[in-house]
Amino acid sequence: MAARCQVTGVVPQFGNQISHSHRRTKRRFDPNIQKKTYWVPSLGRKVTLNISTKGIKTIDVRGIDAVVADLLAKGEKL
Repeated sequence: MAARCQVTGVVPQFGNQISHSHRRTKRRFDPNIQKKTYWVPSLGRKVTLNISTKGIKTIDVRGIDAVVADLLAKGEKL
């Protein structure tokens, strides 16, 4: 599963792991991606999304119909 949120578009960030002796090595900060299934009344079917936890909160606030309409307008495959 790709580490990308379909709602917010958040992707992994990169930085440094710093040891006790202060040596630096590259590391990756992955977003908290969850696979979640929603019932979408406007489409009349279930939709499975790969979304971050912030994306789940966005759906709770705006509603699944509004979010799905935005995703379809952007050309996102559901």
